[in-house]
Amino acid sequence: MESSEGLLGFETEGASRVAERIKPRTLKGFRDYLPQAMLAREQLIDTAREVFRRYGFAPIDTPALEYLEILTGKGGEETDKQLYKFQDHGGRWVGLRFDLTVPLARFAAQHFQQLGTPLKRYHIAPVWRGENTQRGRYREFLQCDFDTLGSESLTADIETVLVIHDLLRALGLEEFTIRVNNRRVLNGWLELLGLKDQATAVLRALDKLAKVGPEKVIQEMIQRTGATPHQAQEVLRLAQIQGPTDQVLRQAAELLSCSELGTQGVEELSQLVRAAQVAGVPPQRLCVDLSIARGLDYYTGTVYETFLVPLPQIGSVCSGGRYDNLVELYSPEHLPGVGASLGLDRLLAAMEELGLLPQGATPAQVLLVHFQTQDLEHYLQVASALRAQGVNVDLFPEPKRLEKQLKYADRRGFRFALILGPDELEQGCCQLKDLQQRSSRQFPLDELEQLAQFILQQCSQGVGAPSGKRL
Repeated sequence: MESSEGLLGFETEGASRVAERIKPRTLKGFRDYLPQAMLAREQLIDTAREVFRRYGFAPIDTPALEYLEILTGKGGEETDKQLYKFQDHGGRWVGLRFDLTVPLARFAAQHFQQLGTPLKRYHIAPVWRGENTQRGRYREFLQCDFDTLGSESLTADIETVLVIHDLLRALGLEEFTIRVNNRRVLNGWLELLGLKDQATAVLRALDKLAKVGPEKVIQEMIQRTGATPHQAQEVLRLAQIQGPTDQVLRQAAELLSCSELGTQGVEELSQLVRAAQVAGVPPQRLCVDLSIARGLDYYTGTVYETFLVPLPQIGSVCSGGRYDNLVELYSPEHLPGVGASLGLDRLLAAMEELGLLPQGATPAQVLLVHFQTQDLEHYLQVASALRAQGVNVDLFPEPKRLEKQLKYADRRGFRFALILGPDELEQGCCQLKDLQQRSSRQFPLDELEQLAQFILQQCSQGVGAPSGKRL
């Protein structure tokens, strides 16, 4: 006699199957993207790609997994702790990349003979860090990197500022500040203070200044680096210089007058600021901030952080710097580099909070309303003709009440609904309803090219579109 479990050994009762269902959930620090968020994400990616290419950066890609030795010891002790690492089926220790710069260094060392220099590349891909999650910070996130390898010229550093500036403006942002510093300034000051050998730990502590405040930074410097209270206070003396850019640079030059390295850093900052302003970056969008250290160990020169003026607490949305020695960890060739990374997911979180994301959950401009199944061929012909002219058309799959289809179109964010009912077919026309302007207009069916041009023109103007907002 058969058991109650059935021939295959599974219980056949519906209630038992329900009890065994796996709870749908995501890991902490990871997230799903619904269509509306994903469309906004892809729009930002497309914009970033366009800006990068405008400056001559070409795309590359690298594996998500690297040999563990490629990744460890490059970003610092804290970064090593955050690595997702494991042994693969062949017993090799591997890790998920924590940024796109270290894989770039490995990539350049491996392929520089066929690539030549300078190499200007961009890379848009996910990275993983097992860090504490908070607003706008996830354990899996997308980075949009651009870098120039093979040049020590300050021109590449200046161009990095220009790309950051143009990128944020292209994304619809106006109120932001690019804060720049130079590791040579910081390292020169640490030399004068007798903290050269503790520079890495001191700069890691200084990088937390905006998050934890001066007292905790001083405490960490004393406890972890062996700095005296006076030395720690002097580190902050430089970092806390504030005021107009000219004034900050002048005070820094006075403090570092006895340091060749520090003086070089101040002069590089001065040249960078002057050149960026000549190239069109307004003074209010670029400032020298001597507290910026960047936590990763591989930076050697200019460092960048970018903050949104209305939402500074969300942190930097585009950061980077110069790293002249990183590639030498993998190759005898000297391939200095500089670049920055757009924190796409953090920027999306900020733009969502500020109400700047495009609305709607569809990439189509037009919903073609479905009245009768017997008219399906007419609908398909019209939809195909409009798509051939560059219009994105979504045909509702089945006949339903007009009110219900229009409600669907409005909820999904369609700009237009195209009405092609029995009356319109008999008259040889169609009715285009503008769901934003609450207006309608008729077009003859033998003038679909003109209809397509009208739709594309209206969408390009962004009349009444939330995506037209700028910060």
